[in-house]
Amino acid sequence: MSERAETASPLAWLTSLATHFMRVAPGRWLGSMLLALHVAVVFDADATVTRAFLLAHYGLFLLWQPLVRSEARIEPRLAFPVFAMAALLVLVDSTWVMALWLAILSGLVGAVAASQNERAQRLGYLLALGYLLALLLAWVLPQSLGGTSLPNELRIAVRYGLLLLPAAILFLPASRQRGGSSTLDFIYGLMLSLLIMVMALGVFAVVAVAKVSYAWALVQTLLGMAALLLALSWLWNPRAGFAGLGQVTSRYLLSVGLPFEGWAQRLATLAERERDPESFVRDALSDLHELTWIRGGRWQAARGEGSFGEPAEHAVSHAFHGLTLIWQSARPLTPALALHVRLLSQLLGYFYAAKVREQTLREQAYSQAIHDTGARLTHDVKNILQSLKTLLAAADTSTPEDSERLLALMKRQLPQLAARLSQTVDKLKQPAEMDVAHVAAHTWWVALQTRYEHDDVQFFAEVLDDTPLPQDLFDSVVDNLLTNALRKRQNQTNVAVEVRLTLRPLVSLTVTDSGSAAPEHVARNLFLSPVASDFGLGVGLYQAARQAARSGYRLELPDNQPGRVAFRLEATTRSLNPIPNP
Repeated sequence: MSERAETASPLAWLTSLATHFMRVAPGRWLGSMLLALHVAVVFDADATVTRAFLLAHYGLFLLWQPLVRSEARIEPRLAFPVFAMAALLVLVDSTWVMALWLAILSGLVGAVAASQNERAQRLGYLLALGYLLALLLAWVLPQSLGGTSLPNELRIAVRYGLLLLPAAILFLPASRQRGGSSTLDFIYGLMLSLLIMVMALGVFAVVAVAKVSYAWALVQTLLGMAALLLALSWLWNPRAGFAGLGQVTSRYLLSVGLPFEGWAQRLATLAERERDPESFVRDALSDLHELTWIRGGRWQAARGEGSFGEPAEHAVSHAFHGLTLIWQSARPLTPALALHVRLLSQLLGYFYAAKVREQTLREQAYSQAIHDTGARLTHDVKNILQSLKTLLAAADTSTPEDSERLLALMKRQLPQLAARLSQTVDKLKQPAEMDVAHVAAHTWWVALQTRYEHDDVQFFAEVLDDTPLPQDLFDSVVDNLLTNALRKRQNQTNVAVEVRLTLRPLVSLTVTDSGSAAPEHVARNLFLSPVASDFGLGVGLYQAARQAARSGYRLELPDNQPGRVAFRLEATTRSLNPIPNP
């Protein structure tokens, strides 16, 4: 037990220490890091003491740094440059190394300051940035030039005055929120570091060439850099009516490695030619041979997957609209190329989603066509079955004296029912040829009267001729209308039903009954969508209205009141040409 306690005690102590370090705000580490740097650089101490403070400064920098999260595991290839920089900073006693380190540190601090939203945190990082620049310009850079002695007043101001800035950072309100690398403005930090390096080298060049004092060389360099930055800011977004460096840079970032417009045009052309979504993705990815920085990759969708090119070590994955793309390259992608790959993936995902929706619409249209055909044929079969039931009812109620009349009725009706059933079966075999056959108006009118001669239906027609009528449309519509009208007699008494056919000026068929009116909500949507009804109104008439529209007719309800309900099938254009004789 004692050995376990002795073993657990150091582990618990280390865990507690690590937890305590995690609770320290980044601003505290930043202030402590700058204090250690100040003691190591400014105070003239022994070399051993200076290296100790430099090592402490670098350790505090690792605790503060915003590049890698504290809970992340550092790989060996990432740990090597960390230790190499520590060795260079601690072991090499050179003012130029210190100047380089201050420039890099200033860039990191400036990048973090640009990503801060709270005022207190931004103020702390701005104080740190001001301290680093003052230390570089007032202490490290003059010593790196050689032969330049600092005034005693400047030495005292730097040694004790600059010490107030890191101390003020320690006493600012601290936040425990640690910024991740995703919020770090790398471009801003890189530009700031480069500007500081250019300024240092410019001062060195002016002093070496013009043989002037350090202060005058610093003024000249700052004025030159200010003029250069002013010119660049004007060229970035000029007002003279031509594109600036900002648009040129954006165009380059969007079209690096492959013209974006050419890629989009090829995708659009391929989208018009290829209908299958998976085949479209496969052909689009096979067209990426111009991207030399992409070796290959894989793609995966709901209905298939595949690969293109050759496998490589580094991979970047993107998923948009159900399409997952894995791009593989021989080396890690730069930020510009990574943005380009993301844009290409997103564009390909949009096209893929459009192809999937197009395929879904085709399938729905196909299913809708099957449904419409089945619904129409179902109503045709239902009407034929109703006619058969009428004949069976007549046979059941007939007497021996009515045998001759019943036989004549069967001879007239059964061939017509057989012909209609045969036409229905033919429509089921060849639905594309529906509504093609036409019949003369007088022939159709005689057949209609024969079918309903025992249902007490009144028929009215003007002078009939050979005006062609779409047989399937007129049979389907009149059977639906008459079936619905005759069904009212089951619950209502004295319901009169009449059918009227006119051919001039437009072909018109009207079915009127004296029963109850259709409810308002049913009448309003009768021809627009399927409507449930106690008498079966709705679904059949909805299909009949769509069939009429395809044949150049319209089905409407011009009169809907108790005692007079009228449905009318009317042609939208003139159709007065007689059927040619065979």
